[in-house]
Amino acid sequence: MQDWISVALPKGRLGEKAYDLFEKIGYGCPSIKEDNRKLIFENEEARVRYFWAKPSDVPIYVERGAADVGVAGKDILLEYVPDVYELSDLKMGKCRMMVAGLPGALDDSGRTLRVATKFPRIAARHFAAQSREIDIIKLNGSIEIAPLLDLSDVIVDIVETGTTLKENGLIPLEEVVPISARFIANRVSYKFKNERMRGMQERIAALLREKQ
Repeated sequence: MQDWISVALPKGRLGEKAYDLFEKIGYGCPSIKEDNRKLIFENEEARVRYFWAKPSDVPIYVERGAADVGVAGKDILLEYVPDVYELSDLKMGKCRMMVAGLPGALDDSGRTLRVATKFPRIAARHFAAQSREIDIIKLNGSIEIAPLLDLSDVIVDIVETGTTLKENGLIPLEEVVPISARFIANRVSYKFKNERMRGMQERIAALLREKQ
């Protein structure tokens, strides 16, 4: 299977949208839409295979060579810093990484800021750029409750619509970075399967230009 392309897709809505993109550029695999329990889906004619992975695991599969390419959110790439090539911004799954909290939460710059987040590296880099002293509190669940219980002063999290913040009396305070899905590649695969992978990359670019 040296000339095949193995694609890691994130489970969920983003992965489904990403697969639709690959299908439109000629890398479809009909069995992926069937109601079954298969883990790997192959199309011999297109010489492509797909598998679903937890979104945060996609860069690991790509970095380690279990997948040649994959689709991962920019938030995951910034947090885990995998050793992969970032080939394209797929212009989907758009949202923003934000600092949020109660009004005035950032006003007292003289004291250590307590920051609750699922993204400690991203948060640390953001506040380091401001020379701001912080205490990071790593949480894994819904973090909007942290400022309400005085566990933290602010949160750093992904914001799509802002509805959850608003319903809990929180407001966006600073934008950290815009987020969207990225097309990533294994470094070794990109060297040895360059023609096929560049072809896939160019078809994606052409399709995205059509949508603009």
